Amino acid sequence: MSARMTARGAATRLRLVSGAAHLMREQGAAETNLDQVLRATSTSKSQLFHYFPDGRAGLLVAVAGYEADQVMAAQRPYVDDLTTLESWRAWREAVLRHYGELGERCPLGALASELGSSSPQARQIVDDLYDRWEGALIAGVQALVVSETVRPGLRVREVARSILTAVQGGAVMLRATGRLSYLETTLDTTLEPLLGPS
Repeated sequence: MSARMTARGAATRLRLVSGAAHLMREQGAAETNLDQVLRATSTSKSQLFHYFPDGRAGLLVAVAGYEADQVMAAQRPYVDDLTTLESWRAWREAVLRHYGELGERCPLGALASELGSSSPQARQIVDDLYDRWEGALIAGVQALVVSETVRPGLRVREVARSILTAVQGGAVMLRATGRLSYLETTLDTTLEPLLGPS
């Protein structure tokens, strides 16, 4: 975003991006066209092309970035400091609460199944999200190992990666079925080395 963009301009751009994200969660990226976005956000075509000169392609990249930010924001502040069992339990509750509230409108599912394949730039955003997320989980698992809260010899990267994969897989199944139980079961299974049986 340009440093010269006014507050009003930034608000208009955000309205376009968040409105498009909402539509894409509801009906899918492929089924969402620019006219629908304009109607939903009460903006004009000239405004849209002012902020996204390459039209739909640029908007899709911006939506991918927005949704990636939403995925991380929903886990805060817990994901930034997973150094205790209490913070891990709070993180688990925040994840389940967030995705339970969103149901089939899960941004993570939209990112993985549609937006991430829309362009190389969007794919890079998704890759960066997973790298950041995995890094936070690795740091949290490592902190428990160092503090001897969990058994020694725990394979830190593998545990963190399995937790991330559990959330991703559970979110995709939630988007497909509307059932949170898949996410809850797989998340609890992968957290067992840290938190013990649920």
